[in-house]
Amino acid sequence: MGLLTILKKIRTKEKEIRILMLGLDNAGKTTILKRINGEPIDTISPTLGFNIKTLQHDMYKLNIWDVGGQKSIRSYWRNYFEQTDALVWVVDSADRLRLRDCKEELAQLLQEERLAGATLLVFANKQDLAGALSEQEIREALELSNIKSHHWAIQTCSAVTGENLLKGMDWVVNDVASRIYMLE
Repeated sequence: MGLLTILKKIRTKEKEIRILMLGLDNAGKTTILKRINGEPIDTISPTLGFNIKTLQHDMYKLNIWDVGGQKSIRSYWRNYFEQTDALVWVVDSADRLRLRDCKEELAQLLQEERLAGATLLVFANKQDLAGALSEQEIREALELSNIKSHHWAIQTCSAVTGENLLKGMDWVVNDVASRIYMLE
């Protein structure tokens, strides 16, 4: 995010954070968003476009953009990069077969100029499933330790049970706020 955007946000006193939630299809992005928003999760279908939710978190207004992850939709992700403060990358921890694809897509995103400086949270989702990879296994498979371009964290979670979702969102909000609103 550019300096002008930061200065504009400070000048207008808006306590707004734009979060882009991406990941491969069936990773659990929409379920996470609905769970965080307190909505029922019993009827979720693949996201063919995008969902936007505006939530209040402490003294911040979060605009969360959940964009579909099907291969045919991924080329459109770049349409959502503008003014993104944080990227939440959702991983299906039980889908070992697509981890390489997951790693490659994330690596491409982190090279995008319009996402430069954005906070990165990796949600290692579906921890409630048998055979789910651990935080360390996801960290290694995605080569997260090699990321030097973004401030990042990884958080295991379960969208179905809600476990650790707020912990992850707290980290995102605190990290973004410490960068954007530190000049106040």
